[in-house]
Amino acid sequence: MIKHYDFLIIGGGVAGMSFALQVAQSGKYSVALCCKTTLDEANTAKAQGGIASVTNLAVDDFEKHIHDTMVAGDWLSDPDAVRQVVTHAPDGIRRLVQWGVNFDKKEDGSFDLHREGGHSEFRILHHADDSGAEIQRGLMAAVRAHQQIEVLENHYAVEIITQHHLGVRVTRRTPDIECYGAYILDPTTGKIDTYLSRVTLMATGGTGAVYATTTNPNIATGDGIAMVYRAKGQVKDMEFVQFHPTALFHPGETHPAYLITEAMRGYGGILRLPNGEEFMQKYDPRLSLAPRDIVARAIDNEMKIHGLEHVCLDVTHKDPEETKHHFPNIYRKCLSIGIDITKQYIPVAPCAHYMCGGIKVNLDAESSIHRLYAVGECSCTGLHGGNRLASNSLIEAVVYADAAAKHSLSVIDQYSFNEAVPEWNDEGTMSNEEKVLIAQDMREVGQIMSTYVGIVRSDLRLRRAWERLDLLYEETEDLFKRVKATKDICELRNAINVGYLITRQALERKESRGLHFNIDYPRDPKLNNQEVW
Repeated sequence: MIKHYDFLIIGGGVAGMSFALQVAQSGKYSVALCCKTTLDEANTAKAQGGIASVTNLAVDDFEKHIHDTMVAGDWLSDPDAVRQVVTHAPDGIRRLVQWGVNFDKKEDGSFDLHREGGHSEFRILHHADDSGAEIQRGLMAAVRAHQQIEVLENHYAVEIITQHHLGVRVTRRTPDIECYGAYILDPTTGKIDTYLSRVTLMATGGTGAVYATTTNPNIATGDGIAMVYRAKGQVKDMEFVQFHPTALFHPGETHPAYLITEAMRGYGGILRLPNGEEFMQKYDPRLSLAPRDIVARAIDNEMKIHGLEHVCLDVTHKDPEETKHHFPNIYRKCLSIGIDITKQYIPVAPCAHYMCGGIKVNLDAESSIHRLYAVGECSCTGLHGGNRLASNSLIEAVVYADAAAKHSLSVIDQYSFNEAVPEWNDEGTMSNEEKVLIAQDMREVGQIMSTYVGIVRSDLRLRRAWERLDLLYEETEDLFKRVKATKDICELRNAINVGYLITRQALERKESRGLHFNIDYPRDPKLNNQEVW
């Protein structure tokens, strides 16, 4: 079956929905928003801390936020991208509020702002400790109410369509690759349909599920990044995987691990060993409020030194009622496993959280493939550099969705549907009965990445990961050619591609910067920039 939409959006988090609402508002264009599960299951909904924007002009300003972002990114961030996000953030917040998103306010009507690690001021807007869920709720309601947007849940994008599918040889040096839409698996029929579009947006989220333990849901297999890479698009900075320092340590909960928001450290939480001893003073003068890369490495080091499975976060010195008020969901979650956070330490350990790299885009969110835009965690705007500053991700998605919408609306009438695109051909393939192999291989990808491409790396570990991923790649590609495409095998294929990209780009970076820490390349003291390591 062939379908036509002016705008095809792949992914349903804050990035995809913000873009959909903006391109649909003119009423002129048809918009399809495809998501691989349901609209509410996105990384956006898992974000607890909030969204960063300069709001309190009495003490804060754009230059402070820009400086904090550059410092956290280890000075690898693109200054133009940083300035674009920071200066357009207040407008982004206003759009979210107009779409129905609620942020907590004080009695005087001003926003109740939090502070998180790496921020020099209180500038985090939030909704208790489930800010992402509130943003997702507000946007979902607006999207579902919009008659111009067709939401296609449980539809899985298999590949984007380019000249390659017309028989043209496409390489990484081909200068004029174009995207004509995507091949998408319909769960009700089991068939792969052809979706032709004039503009396609990739908003597929992150890559956390390629690791054994992550705060991300199982669906975060880096699909968009893998699809664009296979289509010969540019992918950048994949070595910079952010490990959140404080996921709740609860064996058995690994996908997703429960996040203990950074705002809890901004609130006054102190990192301690289980015996009560503080340790962050050994690593950074900002103590528990140092940027995430520093805190995660510090915790990892302490766990190795003392043979621990976790360290602890302590808020027992804070007012119990205030703690319950600010962090009601964390309080209830911990209480459900027998921990009263007002009286007991919270066991925490780092786990995979956020991808700073991805599909390389410009300031208008255009990828290297014409007619294809990328927004949100699957994109690499240059904002994050070597390490994401807490709560910058949601506002990045909102700002770049706006940039992509404005640019694509200005050019879409130049594009037409490419009716020469062939339908998906699965003749000669058989039904896939090898689910046990796929499940085992996915577990193996997670073990390889967590063991060899984790918080601390070495060239030896990276080469070992490369060799094992290469074997899995060959086996999976062979299976993919012989069986009908299913969501399971496509996710495995994408996870292997993403693991390979993280490993290869980590091997190519011959230094320790930001989130990439390689023991074979000790950090240059000249780059320390407030960091004591």
